[in-house]
Amino acid sequence: MSLPPAAAPLDPRDDAAAQRFITANTRVLAPPLVPEIRLHLAEESLPIWLKTEEELGEMNVPPPYWAFAWAGGQALVRYLLDNAALVAGRSVVDLGSGSGLTAIAARLAGATSVLAADIDTLALAAVRANAKLNGVAIDTTAADLLASPPRAADVVLVGDLFYERELADRVLAYIEKAAASGALVLIGDPKRSYFPAGRFTLAAEYQVPVTRELEDAEIKRTSVWRL
Repeated sequence: MSLPPAAAPLDPRDDAAAQRFITANTRVLAPPLVPEIRLHLAEESLPIWLKTEEELGEMNVPPPYWAFAWAGGQALVRYLLDNAALVAGRSVVDLGSGSGLTAIAARLAGATSVLAADIDTLALAAVRANAKLNGVAIDTTAADLLASPPRAADVVLVGDLFYERELADRVLAYIEKAAASGALVLIGDPKRSYFPAGRFTLAAEYQVPVTRELEDAEIKRTSVWRL
């Protein structure tokens, strides 16, 4: 008796398949600090981590960072929504967009255009799904923006990207060039391991509810910074 053929691995570049994976493994929830926005989020971290490895392992897809509303992103979004004039009528680039939370907030705050950048194509599918949930239009790109001169934009957003040394160095180099070209750079970060202390100006602080599955506390003190 022959066994049925194994199912082909999910291709995250297939947007319809990626959307099905996202909706099957998440729930529509509002991040605690920003109840105005709804996202496809994982309720627990381990199941979606394992599911991503099981179905997408052969595609060398990054971990499902897009399935969580990280502390830095939540703080940055709260700041944007409460200070909409910073982005209203302006063009925005959202680096390492993940779930698209900060990109969505920028559009809700009145940005004329938002480019959500992430090298994870599954994350970009999540951005599109979440943008649709919130009734906004967002452009996406899987290009590694950090490998090129900064894209022309009035505002650059960075939510929680200083967690790896090499990535932190590349992000810092990019945003310093962007700022030198006249862009407003806004960063949301709870001072991760490779956060460049002393390089930014503090704009606001928040106490962000998070989960101990992902963080070291249930409330994460998180700041928004300007460059």
